[in-house]
Amino acid sequence: MSRGRDIILDSIADGVFTVDRDWNITSFNRAAERITGISREQAVGQKCFDVFHADVCQKACTLRESIESGKEIIDRRINILNSEGKQVPLSISTAVIRDEEGEAAGGAETFRDLSDIEILRREIQGRYTFADIISQNHEIREIFDILPDIAVSESTVLIEGPSGSGKELFAKALHTLNTARKGQFVAVNCGALPDTLLESELFGYVKGAFTDARKDKPGRFARAEGGTIFLDEIGDIPPAMQVKLLRVLQEKEYEPLGAAATVKADVRVIAATNKNLMQLVSRGRFRDDLYYRLNIVKINIPPLSSRREDIPLLTDHFISRFNAKKGKQIRSMSAQAMAILMQHDFPGNIRELENIIEHAFILCRGSEIRPGHLPRELSAGMDITEQNENVEAKSIELTKRQAEVTMILNALQRHNGNRKETADELGINKTTLWRKMKKYGVSFADKKLQ
Repeated sequence: MSRGRDIILDSIADGVFTVDRDWNITSFNRAAERITGISREQAVGQKCFDVFHADVCQKACTLRESIESGKEIIDRRINILNSEGKQVPLSISTAVIRDEEGEAAGGAETFRDLSDIEILRREIQGRYTFADIISQNHEIREIFDILPDIAVSESTVLIEGPSGSGKELFAKALHTLNTARKGQFVAVNCGALPDTLLESELFGYVKGAFTDARKDKPGRFARAEGGTIFLDEIGDIPPAMQVKLLRVLQEKEYEPLGAAATVKADVRVIAATNKNLMQLVSRGRFRDDLYYRLNIVKINIPPLSSRREDIPLLTDHFISRFNAKKGKQIRSMSAQAMAILMQHDFPGNIRELENIIEHAFILCRGSEIRPGHLPRELSAGMDITEQNENVEAKSIELTKRQAEVTMILNALQRHNGNRKETADELGINKTTLWRKMKKYGVSFADKKLQ
């Protein structure tokens, strides 16, 4: 009987092992040997935690949870150490083994090696990451294409986009990509400084310039010498300061407060605003000559609400970041929680998403972020509950299908239905694109697909 059981278990592609009530391994199939690097002879009779060295063995054993609760656990992610001491990511499922009287006699666990999937995930994330900016949105990827050229041009750059959309990240990328500049990246939030302090913060002052000026103080332009100064919220600077900033851009020089001579400025200027500067110019609130000096190269950052395909990528990124920062082992977000995020408008953009994930980390004690861990206002009015199995089944499709279909349709639109050009942009082959279109029922109306 034991031999027949082993033959059946060896025919299964997933790793399988069973334990008795004392946690001794009683069977260990061929796939388990391959994944762990440990032979059946070495494993059988040993305690399961001595064989697997999983990150949940001591505190949150999944098999123990199944045996004690009497319930199956499906597709939980853990890490183990194989025989070479390398970490292996697994997806595990556990169940109780009962004797003839119906009492728990042990447990069974199946596990699948996720190493290839993790490698693929990292490749995908790498494909959609550029200078710490994460996106698969076509507008952002078009910016990726030209960012290196803008970086080395030395021209003044104006970045427009809503608050929280990552404008400073793009400015830092421009600074980093320009290896010719050895100076610092210095950021100034012009909207956060009172008008009376803004000039001294930017240009500095000399001793005696005013009552409390007991010694010289260099300004932000001096600190950014040979590097880059990032003027955030440039639309909020007062008219008098606009004139002085215009001189810096035109003459490459400025005067510290109280100084008798000008100072040369070898500084790359990158400005950003969440306002439409052209509208401010038309209303007389922003100088047109300064606007045209700033607007040599313009980068427009779209809001997160128009790049929803980036929400899952960004969510994974923030989960990884907060795991490292807070010492937790949260592995994913449930399909229900992701469905809530995909339906949210994100008026605060990427900064708001980051804050939502941090909020969830405070409340989440397990390995998965669920709707109850999100801020309550997100799910207000939504019929999404922990018990709603219908939403559970559909929400993951919402996440994947909505993002992928939108991306495919937009690419087809840009290439007038040409499948080869569309596939090239998406980084897949033409056959894969055709298969995805067939799967999702995607067609390109009024155009003959080529």
